[in-house]
Amino acid sequence: MPDNGWPADRIDTESAHSARIYDYILGGKDYYPADKEAGDAMAREWPALPIHMRANRDFMNRAVRYLAEEAGIRQFLDIGTGIPTSPNLHEIAQRVAPDSRVVYVDNDPIVLTLSQGLLASAPEGRTAYIEADFRDPEAILGSPEFRETLDLDRPVGLTVIAIVHFMLDEDDAVGIVRRLLEPLPPGSYLAMSIGTAEFAPEEVGRVAREYAARNMPMRLRTHPEAQEFFEGLELVDPGIVQVHKWHPDGTGERDIRDEDIAMYGAVARKP
Repeated sequence: MPDNGWPADRIDTESAHSARIYDYILGGKDYYPADKEAGDAMAREWPALPIHMRANRDFMNRAVRYLAEEAGIRQFLDIGTGIPTSPNLHEIAQRVAPDSRVVYVDNDPIVLTLSQGLLASAPEGRTAYIEADFRDPEAILGSPEFRETLDLDRPVGLTVIAIVHFMLDEDDAVGIVRRLLEPLPPGSYLAMSIGTAEFAPEEVGRVAREYAARNMPMRLRTHPEAQEFFEGLELVDPGIVQVHKWHPDGTGERDIRDEDIAMYGAVARKP
């Protein structure tokens, strides 16, 4: 259970939170009993859940490494940061280029507090933090942290990892991603992971019901629906695939079955 001195009136410790469930499933320590109860219930419904969540995290690591090493990206806007888990995005980017700049965005005050305490930049680079909801792109784009940290004359890597499956149709997740891409210059990139039930529909459906029972309804997407996020962009090979199949580097502890993964991943360039 976390104890980091944030104001108690700003957080709800009685209700499970997606970022803290994720932290619990991945073996972290920044969660509350409600998060543990939820994570245990979900893992009972789908024992592959930890494999799935780890594969999603590994995809983020590989995607950021690709953007830093192969695409030369030195600025990142990370939406839905989640509980810090090393290596974090800025650590991956700054290993390649210490002057990399990263803006982290999350709507959970616990995440914000932990991020400010744990996500220290290399001296040559910079990290900044915005407490904002993905559903409010204007708050993100209009924030001083965004304007002062990122140089919009240079390409930016926009990362939207494991968040849009919590966006319902009325939230217009595709429109929000396009709005966030709009001010970014040509040569910028979008890296996303997108929840799907296409490979284990029964098991993933049961997990989705556990989330919904805790006021976290999910909108899982098909492959054609995932493609909508990348219209007008240039997909990096191999395109939109399950996250464990995107540029695998052989570091996994075991062979992963397709039915263990409920997430598509892709990286694309803004022309």
